Order: sequence, then C-alpha cells, then structure tokens
Amino acid sequence: MGSACSRNRGQVVHEDQLYSVKFSKSGSFKWLLHTLSRSSSDVLRKAQGPGPGRRPSLVELCVARVREDISRYSDFSMLPRDLSQQIFNELVRCSYINEELLGAFRDCALQDICLDEYPGVKDAWMEVIASQGQSLLSVDISCSDVTDSGLNLLKDCSNMQSLACNYCDRISEHGLKTVSGLSNLTSLSLKKCAAVTAEGAKAFAKLVNLVNLDLERCPKIHGGLVHLKGLRKLETLNMRYCNGITDSDMKYLSDFTSLRELQLSCCKISDCGVSYLRGLSKLSHLNLEGCAVTAACLEAISGLASLVLLNLNRCGICDEGCEKLEGLVKLKVLNLGFNHITDACLIHLRELINLECLNLDSCKIGDEGLLHLKGLLQLRSLELSDTAVGSNGLRHLSGLRNLHSMNLSFTVITDIGLKKIAGMNSLRSLNLDNRQITDNGLAALTTLTGLTHLDLFGARITDAGTNCLRCFKGLRSLELCGGLITDAGVKNIKDLKDLTLLNLSQNGNLTDKTLEIISGLTALVLLNLSSSRVSNAGLHHLRPLQNLRSLSLDSCKVTACEIKKLQLAALPNLVSVRPE
Repeated sequence: MGSACSRNRGQVVHEDQLYSVKFSKSGSFKWLLHTLSRSSSDVLRKAQGPGPGRRPSLVELCVARVREDISRYSDFSMLPRDLSQQIFNELVRCSYINEELLGAFRDCALQDICLDEYPGVKDAWMEVIASQGQSLLSVDISCSDVTDSGLNLLKDCSNMQSLACNYCDRISEHGLKTVSGLSNLTSLSLKKCAAVTAEGAKAFAKLVNLVNLDLERCPKIHGGLVHLKGLRKLETLNMRYCNGITDSDMKYLSDFTSLRELQLSCCKISDCGVSYLRGLSKLSHLNLEGCAVTAACLEAISGLASLVLLNLNRCGICDEGCEKLEGLVKLKVLNLGFNHITDACLIHLRELINLECLNLDSCKIGDEGLLHLKGLLQLRSLELSDTAVGSNGLRHLSGLRNLHSMNLSFTVITDIGLKKIAGMNSLRSLNLDNRQITDNGLAALTTLTGLTHLDLFGARITDAGTNCLRCFKGLRSLELCGGLITDAGVKNIKDLKDLTLLNLSQNGNLTDKTLEIISGLTALVLLNLSSSRVSNAGLHHLRPLQNLRSLSLDSCKVTACEIKKLQLAALPNLVSVRPE
C-alpha cells in the first residue's frame, strides 16, 4: 500500500477552525525554483528537512534528485507506487505540475491526487487521473475547470473513497450521475456546487457507505434531502450557508442515528426544524449560527446527551428558556455570542462543569454575571469582547487556572482591572484592544511570562511601556497599533525572536530605522507597518526575513514596484503584498 498521501482520506476541514490559510506560490518563486542551480549538497539539505542531525531516507533522496532533473523524465510508471506518489506530491507542492508533465504519471497506480486550487486543471488532466484505475482512492479537484465529461472519466475508479469537487461550477446535475456509481465513497465534498439541486441530489441515494458529506453553500438543495434517507452510516453533514434549507427539509435528518456532527449555519430553519433532531443521540457537534431559532429550541437540544459543541452565535436567544442548558453536562464548547443574553442567564451555565470554551461576544452582560463563571474550572477559552464587563468583574475569573485564552477587547476594563488577572499564569493568549489600557496596565501583566499572543491594537502604549514587552520572551504574535510608538520603542521588540506576527500599523512616527531594528526577527511570517513613515529606502532591511509571507505597507512612502523588486531578489516566500 502507498504510504505517501497528499491528504488523509475522509479528512474534514472547517472554515471556522482557529487558523486556516490557503495560498499559492508567487510567479517569482516558481521562476526561481526553475532557474536557480543547486548543488548536490543543496539537494541533500532539502531532502533532510528540519531537525539537527537527521539523515534523509533513500526515498527522500530519490525524490529530491528527480525534482532537480525533472525535465529528463517522461514516464514514472515503472517506479514503485510509493516513490511515484511522493514525486507527484512534491511536484504539486512546488507548483511544477503542468499538463505535459502530468502525462508522465499515466498508469502509475497513484492512490491520492490532491489538486485543490491548483491552476489549469481541466478535463484533459482527468484522463491521466482516471488512468490510475482501481488504485485511486482519493481525488481533490476543487476550484478546477473540470466539466461533466472530465468527471465521467472517473466512473471506472470504483475503489475511490474520497472525492472533493468544491467550487467546480462547470459540473451539472448530469455530471453528478457519475458520482452515484462510486459506491465505495466514504467522503464527498461539493461546496458551492450548482449541480446539487433537488434533482441532482438523487446521485447521493446509492452512496450507502458515505460517512462525511459536505454540501456547504449549495442553495438549490431544498427538497433534495429526501434522497439522503438511506445513508445510515453518515456521521458528518455540512450544510452551512445553504439558505434554501427550511424546516420541511429537516424531517429527513431524524433517522440519521449515526450522525455526530451537523453544520446548519445560516439556514432558514426555526425551532420547529430543530425539533426533528431529538432522536440523534450520538450528535456531539451542532452548529446553528445565524439561524432563526429562539431559546425555545433548547428544549429539543437539551435531550442531546452526547452534545459537546453547541454554536448559537447570532441567533435570537434571550434569557427565557436558557435553563434548558443545565442538562447539557457534557458540553465543552458553547457559543452564545451576539444574542440578547444578560447576566441573569449565566446562572444556568454553573452546572456545565466540563465547559472548555465559552463565547459571550456582544452579549448584554456585565460584572455581576461573571460570578456564575467562577466554578467553570475546566474553562480554557473565554470570549467577552464588546460586553459591559469592567474591572470589578475580573476578580471572579482569577481562579480559572486552566484558562489559556481570553478576549477583553472593547470592554470597559481599565488598568486597575488588569491587576486582578496578573496571577493567571496559564494565560497564553490575551486580547486587550481597548483605549483605556495604558503603560500601567501592561506593567501589571509582566508576571504572565507564558503569553504567546498579545493584542494591544488600540491600547495607549508608549515607548516607555514597551519595556514591559521584554518580559514576554515567548511571544509569537504582537499587535501594538495605538499610534504612540516610535523607533525607540521598537528596540524593546527586537529580542522577541519567536515572533511570527508583528502588527505595528497606525504608528505614524515609525521610520526606516524600525525596519533595521526588526531585521533580526527572522521567524516573522506576517508584518504590518501600514500608515507609518517607512519608505523605499528602508526596504533592503527586510532581506533577512526569509520566512515572510505577508507584508502590509499601505499609506507608506513605498511603491509596489520597489516591493516587487525586493520580493524577486530576496523574499521568494512573500505571497501577500500591500500595496500590490
């Protein structure tokens, strides 16, 4: 069996995960890879990968050598499958694959072909993909120009387990009929596919082995869920942003007794639609964000004894009926943001002793409500942004010894309040985007030496206050955009060698000297110095930042032309640039 897979089959990726970024390498990077010569020692170094003293395997050496001399190869079908799979994966990763080179992989018995968002993929490519025959287990052609004809070529790849055709707008209802013959599929993803209509959904009826089905942003599916009734093995169903889904569609989900995860964000369902979920005893993840439900739906939800994650963000939830939350004792993640929740509701959260993540963003709560959170000792993440929480309320949180992340942005907390969380040494991420916070407040937090992410975007921190930053040796992300920092203050940042994100935008007194000072922060991936006095003359100081992928210099005295020159000459990994 092939051990080198471009993606785990059946893997489900959600947009609402903490961090998820896709990018394509710039044209300049491709050009450099093609034109710069490399010695054998460089090939060896590339194959070794990270880690001191690690020796490359024979397979890694072979892949590195093939990539170096790729123009010499026209047929990989005689190679062992594992090796040809690794070569294919590496060429895709480096954006080497084109239609001509793809032909070299015809009849190679590849198992996994991931061309997600890869440019130029069309029907002609599908002939080579389909030539893998019974060996083919996983295909991802998302964002491609493949049509019904190209998809039809996969009809003989009957062992396929995973297929992703997200954002493929040239596939019609007729093309989906090909999918109906792939009866071994366990994972199918068709995000924003116009072919998924009430009629097109008939193609799913025979896919009795499906475990994961992703129909996100398919607005025409209303009336088509009746064809899913026989999918008894289904465990995850994603219908986020399917604004055609209504209460009448929900009744067809009531028999999905194996369902563990259900995504229904922004669907047109009400409390009545949620009532059809009562019998889903294995359901552990339920997302109703933006749906027109009220607290009345909690009566049905309270019977879902396996529920671990509940997202009711931007729903019409108010205090009345929230007592039903008390029965969800297994709940670990609860999102109640942007609802009409007040302090009175929070008393019903006291029984949720297993809660790890709680989002109360933009709820109508203040200091009194936080009293009811003091017993949630397993809490790891707390979102209190844009609430009336003030300094007095923070004393109720000081005993949450497992809290790793807390967002206090746009609250009424002052410097005095920060002294009350100075002993929360478990904190790793802290958001204090707040104009009431000054140097004194930052000084009160210097005991939190484990911080890795600190957001002081709107705080009034001066050069004197930046001295406190020296205490946070492990910082990986820092935002300091209050407008009071000069080059002198940046000197206190230069030794934070682990920084991967640095946002110093809106500080109008920063000059090219700042670029020189931070030139030693070689781990930086994202840098923002917009609205500063940085100019073209200082750009050469950025040359050592080889890991930089995003650079924002809006409203600075720089030109897109000069940034492009820097990108071509010294920063090949830079893929996001402003100004463009």
